[in-house]
Amino acid sequence: MNTTLCENIDWVGRVDWSVRDFHSYDAEHGVTYNAYLVRDEQTALVDAVRAPYADELLRKVAALCDPASVRYVVCNHAELDHAGALPEVLRALPGVTLVCNKRCAEALAGHFDTSSWKQRIVKPGDTLPLGRRSLRFLDTPMVHWPESMFTYVPEEKLLFSMDAFGQHYASAERFDDQTPLAAVLEEAKTYYANIIMPYGKAVKTCLERLAGWEIATIAPSHGVIWRTHVAEILAAYRDWADCRPKAKVLVIFDTMWESTARMAEAILDGADLPGVQRKLLHVRRVNLTRIAAEVLDAAAVAFGSAMLHGGMMPMAAAALTHLENLRPKGKAAFAFGSYGWGRGGPEGVDERLRNLDWQILREPLRAKYRPSDEVLDECRAAGRMLAEKALESCR
Repeated sequence: MNTTLCENIDWVGRVDWSVRDFHSYDAEHGVTYNAYLVRDEQTALVDAVRAPYADELLRKVAALCDPASVRYVVCNHAELDHAGALPEVLRALPGVTLVCNKRCAEALAGHFDTSSWKQRIVKPGDTLPLGRRSLRFLDTPMVHWPESMFTYVPEEKLLFSMDAFGQHYASAERFDDQTPLAAVLEEAKTYYANIIMPYGKAVKTCLERLAGWEIATIAPSHGVIWRTHVAEILAAYRDWADCRPKAKVLVIFDTMWESTARMAEAILDGADLPGVQRKLLHVRRVNLTRIAAEVLDAAAVAFGSAMLHGGMMPMAAAALTHLENLRPKGKAAFAFGSYGWGRGGPEGVDERLRNLDWQILREPLRAKYRPSDEVLDECRAAGRMLAEKALESCR
């Protein structure tokens, strides 16, 4: 495995091939915890790994340098998938100084006893000389925690970007040009949608601050390292920060006795216009992680649920809760669904869609027991309306 970013700067992280649940994120392709070693007159370790992998991290460091030569450990982000190994790492590297911003130091003190740690608090624009190279720091609050920070090596045009630009993507290769680009961009999109989407305003501020920096390589804390397709991932982040839509219609639903499913299929059929991408998502047959990723760049959404106990189906409610937390912007939508002896399914969906502050195109589309031919025709007409709205939003 090639782990060298440039001369004397190496990846020393951990590939976790088997993890599939990352605090409810469905990591179907595994995860990496990226850490980097910058060797110079003074050597710096940038970020750490989860606590169980501290020994592996330290072995990789020892294979590249005398551990006693490490002078600094930079913590860009206090979340435990990156900071969990810090207590063991700092014990194993005598005399090392932890480098982080003030908010990060406060967060670390909430996780660990840091009273004996030697710390250097840095501010935006501060520079730490290492010798031939230096480290420059940029606070990136709410991308995606309050204490988040980037570390930049100007001499190499290398950005250690913390969770930004990352992917949950385990791979035997470390770089974007060694893996299928479409797959990596899709995983980056999925990561953005589920981790960073609520903080689009902060992302745009961050991108503006980076505009004057020369960046040849982006080394995130998860996934592959961007060295060939830097322009593509930066452009993608600009689009995602705005929730910039494609001409895409989603029909998301849950069903009991297939009545709502028949309505969903009719809506999808009606949305079959040239230039419109259509997707049908059954909430119990796809995961919440995938739903969020699809919603990120959709222009229009029909969301349906049958009635259960006077409300919507449980997984429909879970999907809407997830979307409310992520706050995707700028969608057109309507609710639909079936009911029998009592109402509440499509009505509950409609209320939740309105909470998202999306453009609601119509009142909920309902079918009692089984959808009649007239109701299915109404579904197809509503699907066409969604498709026309999707095309209009992308002009």
